[in-house]
Amino acid sequence: MSWTEQVAVVTGGARGIGRAICLGLAQQGATVVAADLNIEGAKAVAEEAKANGLPGKIVPKSLNVTDRTAVEAFVEEVIQEFKKISILVNNAGITRDGLLLNMEDEQFDTVINVNLRSVFLMTRTVCRHMMQARYGRIVNIASVSGMMGNAGQANYAASKAGVIGFTKTVAKELARRNITANAVAPGFIDTEMTKVLPDKVKDMVKQLIPCQRMGEPADVAAGVIFLASPQAKYITGQVLVVDGGLNM
Repeated sequence: MSWTEQVAVVTGGARGIGRAICLGLAQQGATVVAADLNIEGAKAVAEEAKANGLPGKIVPKSLNVTDRTAVEAFVEEVIQEFKKISILVNNAGITRDGLLLNMEDEQFDTVINVNLRSVFLMTRTVCRHMMQARYGRIVNIASVSGMMGNAGQANYAASKAGVIGFTKTVAKELARRNITANAVAPGFIDTEMTKVLPDKVKDMVKQLIPCQRMGEPADVAAGVIFLASPQAKYITGQVLVVDGGLNM
């Protein structure tokens, strides 16, 4: 299957890493559905792709990834419009940081719902169509926090560790249907999510990274594009760490 035949869904596609993934897939020639609650942001990404003359196209759609009914209706709408979903990138994610003893139930539950439960809802719904087509690429965005933990992020680290375990299980269950499932685990990436960190914290983090810099969204997108490509057909159940060496 060539890139021009691919239909990709990217959740959280309006900004940051999701935006870079959408643009990267469109650069390859794929049709990309940028799904996000921030529909104006998703529309802006679509316009950016069009203005830059990318070979593929980006179609913005509104979606609440934590709502099962909305997810099922969204997937049905995409299937009706484009006849298939060959690539699913579960990228939508949030943080609600706080030390464990001060963390409220709502902080924990909200992060788990957006970062982990949504991956379950999207994957379960989309994979039914992939199984019928006997082809699919599922790429879930995890985090090095889910591999090594991070103080103040008990909720976030738990959600991303869950994504990794979920990905490996999906890989085992769907491999016979020519569907691969992999995760990409970013380190500290220069996005809206990390811009709120104090400069002192950013400088300290950079000292821990062998590459001595924060990553860029395009660095993560490159890994996603490879794992979503037809060439990655014999890679499944893996975690590609994109962190400048931090996790070493």
